[in-house]
Amino acid sequence: MAGFNFFHPIEIRYGDLDPQGHVNNASYLTYFEQARVAYVRHLGLWDGQTFIDVGFILADAHLNFTAPAVFGQPVQVGVCVERLGNKSFSMRYLLQETSSGHEIASGSTVLVAYNYRQKITIPLPDEWREIIASFEGLEN
Repeated sequence: MAGFNFFHPIEIRYGDLDPQGHVNNASYLTYFEQARVAYVRHLGLWDGQTFIDVGFILADAHLNFTAPAVFGQPVQVGVCVERLGNKSFSMRYLLQETSSGHEIASGSTVLVAYNYRQKITIPLPDEWREIIASFEGLEN
């Protein structure tokens, strides 16, 4: 799908299912989180070591469900940053069937740059801004 330079494969686990046999709605945010972490690591913005040094915190999340996802279905999440603010950035997500590209769900989040040690919001680091803008083709 246009607008996504990064995709992360997701394995639908048996424990993700609800009694109706499809993925429980709470699992979708976890899928988006997995893809977000993979995106940040892919760009070299986090080494995967300590969560205290990640540097952002989730402030807002939205989900739209299009079709059910089921156990064993090969899916992937497209991730992109669509806005860089002074202290925050907005991400968009697309959960799709891997082979057909059929949309299953979409969503968005707002993340705020955050210093976990001091427990305060901070300006988005220039290094992050430059790397993300370059990868996404955004104006910095």
